[in-house]
Amino acid sequence: MTTIFAKRALLTTGWAEQVRLTLHGGKISEICVNTQPASSDCRVDSLLPALGNLHSHSFQRAMAGMTEYRLAGRDSFWTWRELMYRFTAHLSPDQIEAIAALVFMEMQEAGYASVGEFHYLHHQKDGQTYDNLAEHSDRIMAAAVETGIGLTHLPVLYSYAGVGKRPLEPGQLRFGNDVDQFCRLVELARSAASTLPADCQVGIAPHSLRATAPDDLARVLQTQAEDCLVHIHIAEQPKEVQEVLAGLGARPVEWLMANAPVSQNWCLIHATHMTQDETIAMARSGAVAGLCPITEANLGDGPFNGATYLEANGAFGVGSDSNVLISLTEELRTLEYSQRLRDLARNVLVRGEGSVGHALYTGAAKGSALTLGRGKGEIAEGQWADLLAIETNHPSLCALTNDQILDGLVFAAKDSVITDLWSAGRHTVQAGRHIARDPVVARYRKAMSDLLSEIG
Repeated sequence: MTTIFAKRALLTTGWAEQVRLTLHGGKISEICVNTQPASSDCRVDSLLPALGNLHSHSFQRAMAGMTEYRLAGRDSFWTWRELMYRFTAHLSPDQIEAIAALVFMEMQEAGYASVGEFHYLHHQKDGQTYDNLAEHSDRIMAAAVETGIGLTHLPVLYSYAGVGKRPLEPGQLRFGNDVDQFCRLVELARSAASTLPADCQVGIAPHSLRATAPDDLARVLQTQAEDCLVHIHIAEQPKEVQEVLAGLGARPVEWLMANAPVSQNWCLIHATHMTQDETIAMARSGAVAGLCPITEANLGDGPFNGATYLEANGAFGVGSDSNVLISLTEELRTLEYSQRLRDLARNVLVRGEGSVGHALYTGAAKGSALTLGRGKGEIAEGQWADLLAIETNHPSLCALTNDQILDGLVFAAKDSVITDLWSAGRHTVQAGRHIARDPVVARYRKAMSDLLSEIG
């Protein structure tokens, strides 16, 4: 049993003072307010529900800074993708695990208690399967255990190079599975996850409407429980929209809404290029929009249709996707700023009147918890103890009232205001530093040295 005492905490009823939490079995078992601390309590300043990072390709973190050189012609997502394929051709299982551990550690130091790892790098360098089909999934899980992050593992079905079942390209062979092999992979991942902490989840991730096909998607969904978590890339790029429209006769979100049982257990990643009707339909479906503002800006994807989506009461969360920069505060502010730049307006992503920081933070907490299978994203009895402590005496926050703290956190602070983080009760960040930082960083540096030597 663990006890935490906070000067203030954001509960379901709003800010409360002098709050004492009791944790048991990774969950919050009791909350007392206007009380006194015990000598054994872990004491913090201000306590928030911790967000989940709902979309990550951890291996891409090792590419950060390698793709920002402009070549002749116009750079785009598609030219970046070719560079990514060349990079992934060299990664070994040990390197994949070392990179994932660094990423998960950085996420926790940035305030994320959990992650949805959208995992599509499955096979050997030549595309052949390992003796253990789930070799790389096992490595992701090992990194999660080492760092203590809450893992929702999402093995990816990636079968084709484009709509119409185009054969995989050489750079995609490490990703490829047919439906039967993918289902075996998911079974192996679930078996491995059964030995992990109880908050570990395994869902599925049809990569996109480009990389799967209607009949394959239907077959995979039929093999899964009705409440299985389903994540999918959708409508990230105009070229993707055009390809799906030409091949399937409808725009990506339009097609998905008409042909799949989309509901609140689905997460639609990016959903950048939607019509007004698609935006409203997606919001009303109950699906969570998986928004990755830093990566979407880095790749030149474009901004999400946020105002219309929120007006239709759509659920959303944020993820770090390519992991070019891992920062919870930067992710949320980039989301809002993308809307301001597009609409030439201020304070966009809040319904009616109110605090934009509060709307962004609490909305992302609830949306990420829903789509990662982690409850309600609130500090409440019976919920996973995914908790974030911040220091409100920090210069960026010390002048603010309680009602302004989340505005300060989102728009004026850096991740340095974070002091502690618990993932399902695991106290992994203490005094602003992950408890396994030194060995994780050392192993990552060794892995990068070996990788760069091989690449030449």
